[in-house]
Amino acid sequence: MPYDEIDLSKITTYSAAGRASKVSTNIEGKPLRAGMRMAEFLERLPSVLKTDELKAVARAVAAARRLKKPVIVMFGGHVIKTGCAPVLAGLAADGFITHLASNGAAAIHDTELARFGSTSEDVAAQLADGSFGMAADTALLVNDAARRAAAGKEGFGEAVGALLLEENAPHVERALIARAYRLKIPYTLHVAMGTDIVHQHPTASGAAIGEASLRDFRIFAASVAELGGGGVVLNLGSAVIMPEVFLKAISVARNLGHPVVDFTTANFDMIQHYRPGMNVVRRPVLGGGSGYAITGHHEIMIPLLAVAIYEAA
Repeated sequence: MPYDEIDLSKITTYSAAGRASKVSTNIEGKPLRAGMRMAEFLERLPSVLKTDELKAVARAVAAARRLKKPVIVMFGGHVIKTGCAPVLAGLAADGFITHLASNGAAAIHDTELARFGSTSEDVAAQLADGSFGMAADTALLVNDAARRAAAGKEGFGEAVGALLLEENAPHVERALIARAYRLKIPYTLHVAMGTDIVHQHPTASGAAIGEASLRDFRIFAASVAELGGGGVVLNLGSAVIMPEVFLKAISVARNLGHPVVDFTTANFDMIQHYRPGMNVVRRPVLGGGSGYAITGHHEIMIPLLAVAIYEAA
């Protein structure tokens, strides 16, 4: 049997020419060509969505340098494993980063690359026989750095950088943690006990690791306290530890009366996760400021951000 059909002949229409629309030709990208300069490339990108946000973050970093406000870059291990340490080291050397902060994995990978030119073992293969994470030479340096920091006045990350330079590691020039030491900017190391391969070694001291990492938290919180009025925090690929550390540092700084408002945050990661979204992009800037979330592979997005920063300066 035939079913009823709605009658479209009486619908009300309008002209698209007079309609308010979200997309127009002036936001479209322009043709690219071989040999163009990066400034021209960035200008020719479509002026919409994440392109605009990437440029906004770059402008915020460039402005923070002019205002002498902190630019804190937090990151996880995969940022080092994808080859981005020299890119960040270059930004730090040029004054665009004032504080580096990472979880333990990032420092371990950076240390192994500095000493041996390689890192990242085959976890699945080595887990089967219990050899995963049992590199004694890596553990000894990092655990010695914890003892050195706990016994003196150095930070944890600072001590790792110092030890790499003192032993003149073969690839130390590409090491982000050593570059921070030479530049005299903080590299703070934020460790969760049991998460790093160095914790499964007899050379590990829980007391020393805890004391050293807690000192680095206080150093980190001191930088966070100066963010108000134009600072920038970038979280690169840390899904849990650094967003949690940042949130606590914000609370400490505000509790002590520091006006940590009107600053910029951004989370760059291959996948957007809950904690970076809440603890980096949203909650910290509710009282004033801007937060951005940009998704993409580190080995592409971090160099692209770096270029945008240089062009914005």
